Amino acid sequence: MNYPFYMCPYYSNAYYGHGSICNHDHMFDPNYGNMSYGMRFANQYWSNLNTQGCTNPILNDHGKEPFIININQASRQNNTFRTAIWTGENLQVTLMSINVGEDIGLEVHPDVDQFLRIEEGQGLVQMGEKESQLNFARHVYDDSAIMVPAGMWHNLTNTGNIPLKLYTIYAPPEHPFGTVHRTKADAETAEN
Repeated sequence: MNYPFYMCPYYSNAYYGHGSICNHDHMFDPNYGNMSYGMRFANQYWSNLNTQGCTNPILNDHGKEPFIININQASRQNNTFRTAIWTGENLQVTLMSINVGEDIGLEVHPDVDQFLRIEEGQGLVQMGEKESQLNFARHVYDDSAIMVPAGMWHNLTNTGNIPLKLYTIYAPPEHPFGTVHRTKADAETAEN
């Protein structure tokens, strides 16, 4: 018997199969039904299953292990300023939530290329070769993809009225394995 779709988010994908995006404490739970072995582990970050379905995903860094995630849903549900969900040797994936009126903070990564994708909200991206010359500025929205070359000063500001939800990929990794910054202040403290 498959897990009821009305109790837990469900997705269908021609390439990855069908399955609930919830995880149970026991991998051989009969509620998995005929879900493939691989799909059982596809979203191990979901926990705290109750009779109402999935609540409060706990995100961990699953780096250096095979990992599949519904990145759109995870990004939208993340409420931390920054949480690393996968840190490998050559790249890192983090989720971010930028509060209304806040920004990531003007920064540069000398040896790291960065990719950001907006999943919810809107913002303003600024970039430039010098900290005092941000001559590139674009408004970004849901589904916008932003590429930041290594050595480019950049900032992203939430200009909307809801938190800006996104994920970012650093190549190579920028933050230590398992990084979680609940707030921007936590991130600034950790970086100093």
